[in-house]
Amino acid sequence: MRLTLRRRVTLSFGFGLLVVTSVLAFATWNLATGSMLRQREASATRQAEVNARLVERSPDLGTLLTGPDSAILVLGPAGTRTAGRPVDPARLPAGVVEHPPATARTTVDGLPALVVTRPLADGAVYVELFGLQQLDRTSTSLSAVLIAGTAGSALLGAALGSWVSNRALRPLAELSSAAGRIAGGDLHARLPDQDDPELAALAAEFNSTAQALERRALRDARFASDVSHELRSPLTTMVNAGEVLRRRGDHLPGTAGTALELLTSEVDRFARLVADLLEISRADQTDDPAPEEIALDVLVRTVVATRAPVPLDLEHAVVPGDRRRLERVVTNLLDNAERHAGGAVLVSVRVLGSRVRLEVEDAGPGVPEPLREEVFERFARGAAAGPGSGLGLALVREHVHRLGGRVWVEDRSPRGARFVVELVLRSSDG
Repeated sequence: MRLTLRRRVTLSFGFGLLVVTSVLAFATWNLATGSMLRQREASATRQAEVNARLVERSPDLGTLLTGPDSAILVLGPAGTRTAGRPVDPARLPAGVVEHPPATARTTVDGLPALVVTRPLADGAVYVELFGLQQLDRTSTSLSAVLIAGTAGSALLGAALGSWVSNRALRPLAELSSAAGRIAGGDLHARLPDQDDPELAALAAEFNSTAQALERRALRDARFASDVSHELRSPLTTMVNAGEVLRRRGDHLPGTAGTALELLTSEVDRFARLVADLLEISRADQTDDPAPEEIALDVLVRTVVATRAPVPLDLEHAVVPGDRRRLERVVTNLLDNAERHAGGAVLVSVRVLGSRVRLEVEDAGPGVPEPLREEVFERFARGAAAGPGSGLGLALVREHVHRLGGRVWVEDRSPRGARFVVELVLRSSDG
């Protein structure tokens, strides 16, 4: 899985700072421990040389200064003399003892030590062991501090990378949000003013494009509205004349009667098309009023009461929204079921957590899965042309979107389709 840009920037900052601080920490540890060891070797060598000269003058080792972890051995033909911590000569490095003067680090009885050997005038070998426990503890403490600092710097780098990426990508997030709102129908979406000159030019160009798109959409909607209004007067005359002729259709035999029936049905369809065009143009041109609290179950019952009886399964649910839009949604769904599926067989309202679902079920042929998005497009009529204008479900989706919800169609068992509208439940009810 490819990482997002924000995560890649965060990881790059963290890894980069980890590498840099690791190199610096390793160099610091090497320099510090090496310097301390050299200083310790230099002081031990000076002390061993002084003690070796004292041994040559006086065989008494008790006069020599030794630490709690130090040991002195004089290995010669006359035997071995020791002072300080007891040490088995066999545990000493053979090369250091056999070839004085020499210096070496070793471990004696589980303790780190520095062995310094010097030859004596009588052929004996002076050996002194200096404990390195304190130096090792200092090195361990230093390494722990450097490791903690390296890990902390990596975390700091990751945090810095996250902050930088968030700040750098914020304009892109605002651009994406504004573009998404415009794609969703909010043509008023704009980018805020930017302080950065390059971002300011991008924001200005985007806002100019959005404004031109808004003007174009409003102009198209106004044109459709004007045309629809101009058509209403002659269309009303045609519908009334068609009704008069339909009542006298029994007096027109044969082909004339058939032609009259076709004419009046097309006039009715034309009237519905003009009404839907007016509704769409009004939806595109007007802003939504302040939402009111609407009892969805009561609204559904009221709309259904003016039509043919339909079985209801309603739970009480209050939603915020526009009553006119909700009434049109319910009406259009019922009209769609009546025209394409022989009528609705069940209308239900169900509360699911913080959402409420309005479902209109029919027992018709259903909607094939490839067409379940297409049926909500303007002038779409599903698999076959029907008596509708192809705008009813498009209006449903437009109104539901303006109400902050979503709509889809699914299969109904054993046959038919179920149109589902999901809305936000009033917060006090959820």
